Amino acid sequence: MHRALILILLLAGCACHAAEPIAIGLNYPRTGSYKAEGLELMRGALLAVEQINRGGGVLGRPLQLLSLNSASRAEQAERNVERLHAQGARMVFGGATSEEAIRAGARARKLGLLYFATLSFADEVTGREGHRYLFRESGSDWMSARVLGEYLTWHRPRQRYHYILSDDAWGRSMEEALRRATGSMDRARHGYSRLPARGASRAEHLRALQRAAASEAEILVLVMRGKDLLQSVRLAHDLHLKEQRQLIVPNLSKALVQEAGPLVMEGVIGTEAWTWRVPARENSQQGMAFVDAYIEAHQEYPGSSAASAYAIVRQWADAASRAGSLDSERLIAALEDHAYRLLKDEQQWRAFDHQNVQSIYAVRVRPRAEIMRDRFKQDYFEIIHRMAGEQAAPSLEDWQQQRDEQLSLQ
Repeated sequence: MHRALILILLLAGCACHAAEPIAIGLNYPRTGSYKAEGLELMRGALLAVEQINRGGGVLGRPLQLLSLNSASRAEQAERNVERLHAQGARMVFGGATSEEAIRAGARARKLGLLYFATLSFADEVTGREGHRYLFRESGSDWMSARVLGEYLTWHRPRQRYHYILSDDAWGRSMEEALRRATGSMDRARHGYSRLPARGASRAEHLRALQRAAASEAEILVLVMRGKDLLQSVRLAHDLHLKEQRQLIVPNLSKALVQEAGPLVMEGVIGTEAWTWRVPARENSQQGMAFVDAYIEAHQEYPGSSAASAYAIVRQWADAASRAGSLDSERLIAALEDHAYRLLKDEQQWRAFDHQNVQSIYAVRVRPRAEIMRDRFKQDYFEIIHRMAGEQAAPSLEDWQQQRDEQLSLQ
C-alpha cells in the first residue's frame, strides 16, 4: 500500500511538470481555388513540427499545430487570426493571396502576434502595408519581375508584350513590376486586358485571348492565379497561342502544372523561389534531407508551398530558441537581419521591411515527354536563370517610395 501511494505521488508529480505545448496557428486554404497549395502548406508545417519535437521542442516544450481553413478569403483569414489567438497560438502563418496576408497580418498586429505570409506576392504586403509584426517568407512581385526581366531582356530583346491580368492588388502590382523590368511600360505598344478579380467568365477570358492573338505581341503574360489562370492557360492551349508566342505565368507552382496538365503548361516560363532540385544545385544538405523526408512521407516531390511552411516553422522556432523567449518583441529582434541556410543558399529576414531576401529562379515547364519519364511524373521545372536575393529585392530607397510618410516599420 505504501509503495503504491509513493508510485501514485511520483506519477502525479511527473504529470504536473509535463511541458505544456506551444501552439502555433496555420491559416490556410483547405477548400477553394488554392486547396492544393493549402495541402502542401499543411504537409510542410507538420513535417517541421514533427522534426522539432523529435529534437526536444522549443524551449523544452513541444510544438502543437493548430489550423483553420481560410478558403483563400481575406475576411475569413482575418477571423481565423482571432480564433487562433483565442486558442492560444503564439504566432500565425499561411495564406494563399496577398489580400489575406494584408488583412490577417493587420489583425495579428493588434493582438501582438507575429504573422508570416506565404504565397502572398504583391509588393504592398511588405511595402505600403508592411508593419513590424508581419514577415513574408515568399518572394515579391518585384523580385519575380527582376529575374524574369533580366532573362527576357537577354534572350528575347526588343519584343512586344501583351498582358492579361486580374484586376486586383496582386495583378496590378505584378503587371507594373514586370513592365518596369522588361521596358514594356508603353501601353500603346504593349497592350493589355483586365479581367474581374474573381470569377471572370469563359467569354471574358476568350475575348482577352483573342485580342492578344490579334496583336503583334511575341510575348503573352498571364497575370492571374487560381481558377482564372487555369481557364486562361487551357484556352491559350486550345487556341494554339503558344505556337506563335512565348507564354509567361509570373508565379508558377507544382499545383498549377498538376491541375492544368503538363501538355497545357509545356514551355511556359515563370518564377519559383524553390523547387525540389534547388537543394542539390545549392549544395544544401538540410534541403536535400527535407526533400527525402517529404518523399518518404508522401511519395511525391515537395513544392515551394511545402518548403515555405516548413521554413517558417523552423525559423520561428530557431528565433525563439535564440531569444530564449516567446515574446513577440524579442522574436522580432531575433529575426531582423538574421541570415541563415536551411533549404537552399543563404537567406535573410531583412530588418527594414521584413522581406525574406533569397535567390529567385526563372523556370520553364519541361516537355511533357520528359516529365512522363520521371518516377513520380512531377519533375516539372527546368531552372533557366537565377538571380541573387540582394539583386532581386527592392532597395531601401525603392521601398521608402512606397511608404508615403512612414519611412520605417511601425
